[in-house]
Amino acid sequence: MVRREQFVAERMPQWRELEQRVLSERQLWSLSASNISRTAALYRAACADLMRARRLGCTPDTVAFLDGLVARAHHALYSAAGKSSRSLLELLLVDFPRSVRKNGWLVLAANGLFWVPFAVGLIGALSSEEFAHNVLPAHQLQQLSEAYAEGFDHPSSGSGEAAMAGFYVYNNVGIALRCFATGVLFGLGSIFFMIYNGLFIGAIFGFIVRAGHAQNLFTFVCGHGPFELTAIVLAGAAGLRLGKSLIDTGGLTRLGSLRRSARELVAMVLGIAAMLLIAAAIEGFWSPSAVPREVKYGFSAVGLVSVLGFLLFGGRRTRGAAA
Repeated sequence: MVRREQFVAERMPQWRELEQRVLSERQLWSLSASNISRTAALYRAACADLMRARRLGCTPDTVAFLDGLVARAHHALYSAAGKSSRSLLELLLVDFPRSVRKNGWLVLAANGLFWVPFAVGLIGALSSEEFAHNVLPAHQLQQLSEAYAEGFDHPSSGSGEAAMAGFYVYNNVGIALRCFATGVLFGLGSIFFMIYNGLFIGAIFGFIVRAGHAQNLFTFVCGHGPFELTAIVLAGAAGLRLGKSLIDTGGLTRLGSLRRSARELVAMVLGIAAMLLIAAAIEGFWSPSAVPREVKYGFSAVGLVSVLGFLLFGGRRTRGAAA
């Protein structure tokens, strides 16, 4: 009996620690690797203690307590129910804005790489039609001029809107993917595509404004622009982050450095994809609609504030710390 009491007294602190971890409101999978490892070690020890308690003939209450504790710990550690969806939501709603803020200087660099060439393309195309022809093919400029000449006073068909939404998803994802994936070339590919897309889009804006279709252009792009253009810039920032992990490895191998930044990059890519899907839906269904331009401008303002607010403040309270 003394041996049983001594066993329970010695092991009880570890049992209580495991119980607190299992009963915690925070999901085990959301904890750090060291905390998960500690919980797993306590669980394995509790399994061994359960067998020893039965062998020593401990009281039924002690055996029942350990039996229940082991069952709860096993469920908390190994149950996959709902984990994937919660993990994706956490990546999108928590890790994405936190990763953007964590890489703030790369986001600023990506903004410069996009908006400075955009301004050059815009001013150049406004000043000279020849400039726009040097950036874009003549047939594409003609198509753009015709597309924005008519305006959006007549609603389009639902099937046409759906088709255009699908096209916009394909087109926007392609642009963002090039800005991000080419970051594997030590960031140089991302730098090139950010400059190229900034100049390209700026020249388009300048050409259409010079052609006298500014109001139609701004009425069309104002709704999806805050999501689409921000996503493209963030894709460039993610590409720069990818390149940085290959250059500044912190003493790790390049593969090890990539693994260390994997969750951060996945969170950014997931958030960018969500923003592009939202932009494509708006661009396909809302932007070409016959809604009054004042309403569209108001919608654009709400979208811009929402995007900036989410990126600046999203995920702070969930983790219980400012980011």
